[in-house]
Amino acid sequence: MEMEIIQHKVIQYRYQIVVAGLGSIIMAFFLYAAPRLVSYFWPLLASTTVLLVAIIAFGGHSQSQLASTQAHGEKAGEGLLDYVANSRAVAEHHHHAYAAEQPHKFE
Repeated sequence: MEMEIIQHKVIQYRYQIVVAGLGSIIMAFFLYAAPRLVSYFWPLLASTTVLLVAIIAFGGHSQSQLASTQAHGEKAGEGLLDYVANSRAVAEHHHHAYAAEQPHKFE
């Protein structure tokens, strides 16, 4: 009786059991391979870490610098929007002027 219940549960959760088994095998492989990969790529990892620490240490922004940068960015964005709106108005003007000059041909 108990074996039937266990077999039924195993069949019911067979996909989850397979995924858990494959996940365990993959995790074991990574734990086996990780030291070899880290030892191979350690110069790259070390130089990247040093670069990131230098960027954080020497390139840090204070809140006032950040606020002024955001305000400048908003003004630049407004100028870009004005330019695009003006370009569109000029293009529409040229299109209407060109259309008025050309006679319509209907064949």
